[in-house]
Amino acid sequence: MKSEEQPLSPEKKEPSIEGEDDKGLTNMIQQLGQTSIPSINESNIYCLTIIGQVEGHIQLPPQNKTTKYEHVIPQLVAAEQNPKIEGVLVILNTVGGDVEAGLAIAEMIASLSKPTVTLVLGGGHSIGVPIAVASDYSLIAETATMTIHPVRLSGLVIGVAESFEYIAKMQDRVVKFVTNHSNISEDTFRELMLKVGELTRDVGTNIVGSKAVECGLIDQVGGLGEAIRELQNRINNYRLQQSKQVVQ
Repeated sequence: MKSEEQPLSPEKKEPSIEGEDDKGLTNMIQQLGQTSIPSINESNIYCLTIIGQVEGHIQLPPQNKTTKYEHVIPQLVAAEQNPKIEGVLVILNTVGGDVEAGLAIAEMIASLSKPTVTLVLGGGHSIGVPIAVASDYSLIAETATMTIHPVRLSGLVIGVAESFEYIAKMQDRVVKFVTNHSNISEDTFRELMLKVGELTRDVGTNIVGSKAVECGLIDQVGGLGEAIRELQNRINNYRLQQSKQVVQ
């Protein structure tokens, strides 16, 4: 007796890898404001955005637009280790934030072995200034602004000499980093930092576009196109240097 053939059950469809990647990419954009590291077929440039307020050790309220340093640092490590990434473009539109977190990000950018270019759009205020100058070359949009002011502490501060000494040392760290990674002199930077009569409720200076270039803080006035061209030129020069080292 012949056994009846059982009808073939419909094949189970495997989950779409492409769909999962798209979902993961959407989540990254929503959570971090950052796309995944592109493949070599897409781009050899990794774009890092520093937007809103730089969040440090204390979590800010949920309504604040923030850039979390614990998210940025692993992204920079991944870009440094990925052989497909040949250059890093940092786009800034920040009001500042935590001093130590901002300096940590700035030091990470400055220590990358790959070519880096920074573009300031909208604003690169407060601790955004060291981040802006940390790259190999910096640009600022014509209408973008940068606020330079002394280091401030929020919350409970014990009014003793040691507290003021700590603030002075922290401020010296910022000044040293900025002057070492830009063409501005220490005297000029401190003069801008301590200027009175320009900011309503604070001491300091707000400089716009070309003024930042004139004082030596930023290298060039420009936009996205100029930033990418500059980065590509530096990538080409980096390739030549690498090839010469291999030949030697």
